[in-house]
Amino acid sequence: MINCLIVDDEQHAIDILVHYVKQTTFLNLVHTTTDPLEALKILSTQKVDLIFLDIQMPEISGIDFIKTIQGKSRVILTTAYSEFAADSFDLEVIDYLLKPIPFPRFLKAAQRALSILSANAASQASDDSQYEDYIFVKTELKGKMLKVNLPDIDYIEGMKNYVAIHHNGAKTMALLNLKDLEDRLPRKYFMRIHKSFIVAVPKISGIEGNQIQLKNIKADILLGETYKPAFLEMMKEKMMQ
Repeated sequence: MINCLIVDDEQHAIDILVHYVKQTTFLNLVHTTTDPLEALKILSTQKVDLIFLDIQMPEISGIDFIKTIQGKSRVILTTAYSEFAADSFDLEVIDYLLKPIPFPRFLKAAQRALSILSANAASQASDDSQYEDYIFVKTELKGKMLKVNLPDIDYIEGMKNYVAIHHNGAKTMALLNLKDLEDRLPRKYFMRIHKSFIVAVPKISGIEGNQIQLKNIKADILLGETYKPAFLEMMKEKMMQ
């Protein structure tokens, strides 16, 4: 079920979309509003997967609204103006519906949203499953292998032919290189931030200059200039502007 929100400054346009949503079995209407600022408050308190959003509104335009929410919810634009189409797709909206909107066209857009959101959910589930996984690593002791649970890892430090895996307050020296380990770890949860460091993204507690701070860990973990752009891009969706 897709939780959706309708935002339009014209009540009659909302009424049409409400009627369409009620006829679409996989859509669940969370709220409607004629005020985009109220919509922002709704998004801060309720889970909304999909927004049916008008473009020409007082206070804040639909385009600016999309920029403000920074991908928190997916968007289908509903508007009487075709000239905004190019700008909207640069913002990765799911679809662009021109008023007056016939139900078959609405349904096509809704089904596209279902396909995209379902694929995203499946990808998320796959990533989560990977994160709950574990690895076995060869230690510095001949013939000994150690199981390391991925959620226990705080960070990994490269040391020539070895890596030091810091996990649960312990340090395990493993006979492999940082690149091989980087390729094995789920990218959503682990990121190379320096030629010598991989960090567990969920363990990051702060950033100060070029220093990465981890929860309950005192360590000098540097953010390398080569890796900085990709790191900041990954963190952007979590940043409050």
